[in-house]
Amino acid sequence: MRLTKSILLGLAATVALAACDKTNDSATTPAAKEAAGDETLASGIPADSKMGVALKAAGLDATLAGPGPYTVLVPDDAAFAKLPDGTLDALMKPEGRADLTALLTYHILPGTILAADIGKAIDTGKGKAVLATMGGGTLTATRDGDAILLTDGAGGTAHIAKADDKRSNGVIHHVDGVLKPS
Repeated sequence: MRLTKSILLGLAATVALAACDKTNDSATTPAAKEAAGDETLASGIPADSKMGVALKAAGLDATLAGPGPYTVLVPDDAAFAKLPDGTLDALMKPEGRADLTALLTYHILPGTILAADIGKAIDTGKGKAVLATMGGGTLTATRDGDAILLTDGAGGTAHIAKADDKRSNGVIHHVDGVLKPS
């Protein structure tokens, strides 16, 4: 029953976001590609940031340097600092790689999804939108005033602090929290 519910939620999110992505895929238009230049998602995430170091440790930096398109929710270093002591260190060890990969792919969405697309999906969904992640989980997007609030599977939240950092293979949204699957 739980697996069926997860599959149905994932399908609903994919259908909802596919409609949004088709209506405003500006990160892949010629003008957006020219504005982004050759800068990929991987080059848009500082290698010395906690997210950059974690992506490299998981081997996902190469994926984000590839063709995409992807939408990446990038927590700032302050967000990682809010995790319980030792959490990130444990994930960075070889035996924690599977959990690190699961955490990071929870921050990656398929396709180019601009903040306006998420806003439209929230409006269409009467106040909330379910976003499918590359890790197989979902995030729930709602509005918190003018900001977009993302709620993870564990009940934690993060605001999109800076949206629509367009790259040649997708878009980066900077978030103020680390999102965790259930």
